[in-house]
Amino acid sequence: MKRLITSGLIAASLLLSGCQSAYYGAMEKVGYHKRDIMVDRVKDAKESQEDAQKEFSSALEEMQALLNHDGGNLEKAYNKAKDEYESAQSAADNVSNRIKKVEDVAEALFDEWQDEIGEISKASLRRNSEAKLKETRRAYEQLIKSMHRAESKMPPILTAMKDNMLYLKHNLNAQAIGAIKGEFANLQTDISGLIKEMNKSINESNKFIESLEKSKS
Repeated sequence: MKRLITSGLIAASLLLSGCQSAYYGAMEKVGYHKRDIMVDRVKDAKESQEDAQKEFSSALEEMQALLNHDGGNLEKAYNKAKDEYESAQSAADNVSNRIKKVEDVAEALFDEWQDEIGEISKASLRRNSEAKLKETRRAYEQLIKSMHRAESKMPPILTAMKDNMLYLKHNLNAQAIGAIKGEFANLQTDISGLIKEMNKSINESNKFIESLEKSKS
């Protein structure tokens, strides 16, 4: 049984790899190279982080509104906070998916670049290309580390939000709201830290995009 599962996973991995290779090959035929795809995917990842910043901030605002609720329809205020939490979760998932796509095209780009360097016969041109590859790879490593640092701050925040939402769902009253007020300051601090890390990652993205586009021109 384990052997069948392993074989299935390997087959799926090879199929996915084949699909990606076919995709890159098809795009290259119409003049859209891996470097171009890399730029677009970094831009997409950057935009997903900008969206996540807004969604986490909105979730925090709605939770604050719920905690400061002073009458009226408490369930309506809870549902608004819950909807914003779910939007933040969706935005976080999108950030992770976009980062994975950046990593995928980066691996393909650098592998191709390294292979093609071996085909350059003139030593001076080969050295220049190797130097440029190392420079680009260093910039990419800095970028992807920044993206992952920001990404890693989201799950603990989402877990805390989910805990609060579930607690309130089961105890939707003023006493329950009072019980989680003490955790709100921690959420404020954590989301502020997340936004700062995302700003750093967004700045790294802008620098990386600029360097790739400059080297292309």
